[in-house]
Amino acid sequence: MRSAVGEQGAYEVDDDPARVDRDTVWEFLSTGAYWSTWRERAHLERQLDISWRVAGAYRTADGALVGFARAISDGLSMAYLADVFVLPSARGHGLGKELVRLMVEQGDGAAFKWMLHTADAHGLYAQFGFAAPDEMYMERPGKAAALGRSAG
Repeated sequence: MRSAVGEQGAYEVDDDPARVDRDTVWEFLSTGAYWSTWRERAHLERQLDISWRVAGAYRTADGALVGFARAISDGLSMAYLADVFVLPSARGHGLGKELVRLMVEQGDGAAFKWMLHTADAHGLYAQFGFAAPDEMYMERPGKAAALGRSAG
C-alpha cells in the first residue's frame, strides 16, 4: 500500500519491505532511539527479516527513507507495533500518524488487537485507540529491560 502525505505529496508511506533502507533504520535506532540502542546490527537485521510487516515514510523527491515502523504478529488476531520513528528533519508533516495508520488501520491487521510500549507519543497512539492496559494484561519484562535497557 502506498499513499501520498504532506504538502503537495512531498512524502509517501509504503509497506513494501524491499524499499526499506536498512542502513538508515540502523543509524536512527542505534543512535537516536531511547528504546533501541542496546541492539546490535545483527539483531536488527533478524528483526527486519522476520517482521510481519514493515512500513517506511519516504521523501518523494529522492526516495530517501525518513520514517519507519514495523510489526510482529501471529497474522490472525494480534500484533505488536515497534520501532516507530520519523527522522528529525522530516517531523511535523504527519508522517508518524500516517505510518501508524498504515500499520494498524489498513491491510490485514485492521481487525487485530494491537500492543506497543512507549515512553512518549502517547497522544499519537491514543488517536488510533491505544490506551493503558486493563486489569487482565500482564507482562514479563525481557532480559534487556532487567538490565536497565528498553527492548521496544
